[in-house]
Parts: sequence; C-alpha cells; structure tokens
Amino acid sequence: MLLKEGQIRIPSGCAISGIFAKDGKRISGEAIIKSISTMHDRSNGLGGGFAGYGIYPEYKDSYAFHIFYDDIEAREKCERFLDRHFDVVNLSKIPTRKNPRIINEPLIWRYFLNPLPTKLADSQLDEKEYVAKCCIRINTQIDGAYVFSSGKNMGVFKAVGFPEDVGDFYRLEEYSGYCWTAHGRYPTNTPGWWGGAHPFAMLDYSIVHNGEISSYDANRRYIEMFGYKCSLLTDTEVITYIIDFLNRKKKLTLEEVAAVIAAPFWSTIEHMEEKERIKYTYLRRAFSSLLVTGPFSILLGFDGGMMALNDRLKLRSMVAAEKDNMFYIASEECAIRIIEPNPDKIWSPKGGEPIIVTLEGGVK
Repeated sequence: MLLKEGQIRIPSGCAISGIFAKDGKRISGEAIIKSISTMHDRSNGLGGGFAGYGIYPEYKDSYAFHIFYDDIEAREKCERFLDRHFDVVNLSKIPTRKNPRIINEPLIWRYFLNPLPTKLADSQLDEKEYVAKCCIRINTQIDGAYVFSSGKNMGVFKAVGFPEDVGDFYRLEEYSGYCWTAHGRYPTNTPGWWGGAHPFAMLDYSIVHNGEISSYDANRRYIEMFGYKCSLLTDTEVITYIIDFLNRKKKLTLEEVAAVIAAPFWSTIEHMEEKERIKYTYLRRAFSSLLVTGPFSILLGFDGGMMALNDRLKLRSMVAAEKDNMFYIASEECAIRIIEPNPDKIWSPKGGEPIIVTLEGGVK
C-alpha cells in the first residue's frame, strides 16, 4: 500500500545545524542555508528557521524585536504598547523576497528599542526581566501579535516552508554573524504554523530541537508557575523557557543547566566522586520537574556562544567538527562537509554531555 505524507510517522525527522566562529568572524547567512539544505528530506515543508548572532552591529546595544502580526489592527495595538514601554530607535518591515513555496505570510516587522527608564524604574525589575515580561504580555494579551525574537544583536527568522526556502524568503545572504543555527521541521504531534516553527527564542536565548518531549506536561506546569506561558502549540517552546529560568534567573552555569535537562541516571551519580555526587544529587532533586525525557538533540544559541546537547541515551543523531577557529554541528555529517570538506576533527558527542563553544573560549 502506498503511504502518503502524513500517514506515516517519522520519529527521527527534523534537522538541526549550527556554525560558530570562535574568533568572532562574521559569516554570511548563505553558509547555514547551504548546510541545512543538504538535509532536505528530514523536513516536510511545515517549518524552517534560523537564528543569527552578531547580525545587528549598528544596533548592538538595543533589543531587536521581530514580530508577526495577523493584521494591521494587531500591529497598531502592539505598537501602542511598545511606545508606552520602550524608546523605539528604529522600526521597519523585515526585508523579504517573494518565494513561491512560502505562502500565507503574516505581517513581519522589526523594532530596535530600549526600555523607557521611568517604566523600568517603576517596574522594580532588572532590564532583562522587564523585557521578558513585556514579550510575554504581548504574546498572551494582544491578539494577532507574536514576538518571536527579542535579543540584542541577534535575530530569529522562521516560517512555514523548507528551510532553504525560508532562508531565501528572508534574504539571509544579506546578513552576517559569528553564530548561526538552523532547523528543518518534520512535526509529528503538533501543527505546522509560522509561530510553531523553530527557533524559539527568549531574549538572547534561541533553541532548535530535533525530537519529542514526553515530559512536556510536567515541564510546562512547573515553568508556568514562574510567569512563563507556553502557547505556541509545540513542545520545544518549553525548553527555551527552562534554559532562561535556570541560566538567567537561577544563575546556573550551562553545564549545570545541561545536568538538569539531561540529568545523569541515579546509578551514574552513585559512582561519582563525593563532591560531584553531592552536586548532581542536588540538581536532580531541586529541579526534578525540569528533567526533559524523550529523544532529543538541541542547539542553544546565546550571546557569545552556543551549546549542543543530546538526550542522555543519545536517541537522536548529532555530529560535531572543528576547523581552525570554526566549530560545526549538525544532525548529519553531510551538513558539515558541504561547507567544510576537510575538518581537523570530527566526532559524535556523547549522550547527556554538552558541547559548549564561546567566543575566544574554545570548545568544551
């Protein structure tokens, strides 16, 4: 019997790819499009997207909001909110080009802005918490408006479509950054729509993810107790909020964040040296509801770095490579070799062990 698209489950579907220049050299968006396009068959056209870091040097001290609008009324309501809470330095439509395979696009606008000092002082919040709460208010209280990117000197670009078409639509060859991540989506449990495409972002954190989160309901219930709202009809959204909560709010290191999300088994912890055993026991017990179960591989982009992480059983593929000052990571080796045919080193990361790369900090 012939099976049509949608009638068969592809549990290993979705593709992720990342490029990072440890010396801060800015790389054209063409490279990440070329990389993710080699994994075309891991997607089904229901979502693609990119995150670039270092792409707005002329506005590097301002928050860059990328916003989807359903209509002009939603834009007007949102812009009134922005004017009340921020000093808007610049605003414009995000440049796009027509692509026959990208359809039903919303209104897509970009704002460079800074919190109004009086509003920030009255809020009694630090700057990042103020901005995060404003994003959540827009996304939950203004119908038809969705802030899908809100960090400094970075931006998310996503849509319904294959990733190479999404990159063409957003004219990513016109951008350059020291870090790029990309995603090709094959949704199995959730709908394909513009807001549900990856990456998901909060402030300068962005996540692309291949896999499924069987712990989603437990993760979501816990994280929403701290003011986050999971409203985008996909499990991946919660990972972004977990990392924002643990790294920004709880001040855990990224290694510790990884030890919560992909926690070692108790049997592994039992055989650790005493100092490590105490540490990992605390993390498992203190944040037990943030353990992410199910098969996954994720790429986290953040200001000045990138982290790659597999689930602890390594149920999703991930390959890493280095060449001089460049670091590459992808679901398949072909996505690396298409842009770097002769890497100095290539390897497969272990399950549950993060790879963290930073500007001038190397790889660990």
